[in-house]
Order: sequence, then structure tokens, then C-alpha cells
Amino acid sequence: MSDGHRPSAIARLRNYFLTGFVVSAPLVLTIYIVWSFIGWADSWVKPYIPSTYNPDNYLAIRVPGFGLIVALVLITLIGFLTANFIGRAIVGFGERLLNRTPLVRGLYKTLKQLFETALSNKSDMFRTVGMVEYPRKGVWSIVFVGNEKRTEINDKLDKEGDPLIAVFMPCTPNPTTGFLMYVHRSEVVLLDMSIEDGAKLIVSAGLVVPELPSAAAKGKAIEGLIGNPSAGTLPQPALSKRTASSLPNT
Repeated sequence: MSDGHRPSAIARLRNYFLTGFVVSAPLVLTIYIVWSFIGWADSWVKPYIPSTYNPDNYLAIRVPGFGLIVALVLITLIGFLTANFIGRAIVGFGERLLNRTPLVRGLYKTLKQLFETALSNKSDMFRTVGMVEYPRKGVWSIVFVGNEKRTEINDKLDKEGDPLIAVFMPCTPNPTTGFLMYVHRSEVVLLDMSIEDGAKLIVSAGLVVPELPSAAAKGKAIEGLIGNPSAGTLPQPALSKRTASSLPNT
């Protein structure tokens, strides 16, 4: 490389810094989040641990994560006790008390349904990623599509052969907030990417893009044109699904 094209010392230092930042920032943030979560769990659980069983009273240093371990053991024990007859009776008694409290019962039922859906019944969660034209024609937004369940909304607004489905359109960069929309099935373009890839795409504001699956990986030939044709180009016929090995030799 000639001296005219060799990067300057400042440019090299900038590249080194950016490379180090890209490598270090995710690692540091991950450690910080995990450490903060452990500290948050310890601050909630350790005050309720008897001093006899708290290792902080015997050791010269604090034991991080001990409160989190105790919380995990207690939650597992509660689940074990709830699985038997006596535990179900106690939980049922507590739920009946909450259901009689005017303000608490609505909050409890909502939270219980959310946790049961997220942790127990995986089939009720989002199962695929799609796109809809929002907020206007020609502008596309990513949505998460759940299972198609028939509700009162379908009875009121369904079209013949084109039912309404519930989709969740998350906001960038926080995918936990967004809009619930009911759109016709024909208006949703389903994508092959996973829910995790869709969430990464939203959190990164389009910077982290999942790889485009190849025809070989999907086990079938790609039909039609790839990408948008240029102006004035006539559409080409779709490629045959027969592979080259199945064609007769000429």
C-alpha cells in the first residue's frame, strides 16, 4: 500500500477504539444487568432471611446471589406444594379472598392471565412475524402474529373467507410496548424470520438484520423475482419447483 493510501495514526487509533468498544460494550452491559438483577433480588430477599442462616453475618464479605438462590428455592417449593391437594386448597382460598377485594381482583386476574400465557401455554404466544401497511399505504411495520382464535370481534367484523386476526405492533426500541390491532388475514405478509430475530430487528432499529434464508436451507426453489423489478421490466415467469437434477438430460 502506498503512503498516500495508508491510514493516519489518528485513523488507526479511532478504528482500534471502535473495535474495542464494539467488543467491550455488550460484555460490560451484560455483566452490569446481571449484577444489578442479583443485587435487586438480594435486597428484597435477604432482609427476610433469619440472621442464623444469613452467611453475611459469618463471613467478612457479602455473598452475592444468596438471596436469589433462596428466592428460587422458595418459588420451586411453592410450586411443589401447590401441585398437591392441600396446596391447591390454600391457593384457592387466597384467590377467593382476592376476588372479593374490589380494586385488587382486577389487577390480580390480569397479571395471573399474563403469566399463565407467557409461562404455561406456549401455544397462545406469538408464533410468527409479519408485516402490515401502517400507518399508511406503502409504509410497512413489523408485527407479531398470535394464534387465530375466534372471538366476538370476528363475529362482528369478519369478511367471508378473510377473518380478522390479532397482531401486536411493537415500538422501537422497546418491544414490550406497542399497539394491538385486528387486521384481515389477507393484509398480513408473513415472514420466515423467528420471533427472536424480529425482536432484535426492532430493538436495534433495523441495524441488526437477520440473514436471508437461502433456497437450499428451506429445501425448495425460490419462485418469482427476488427484489423489486426496475421500471419498465416485464415480470418473469415463476421458476419451476423441479430441481436441475430432476430435469431430463438433453
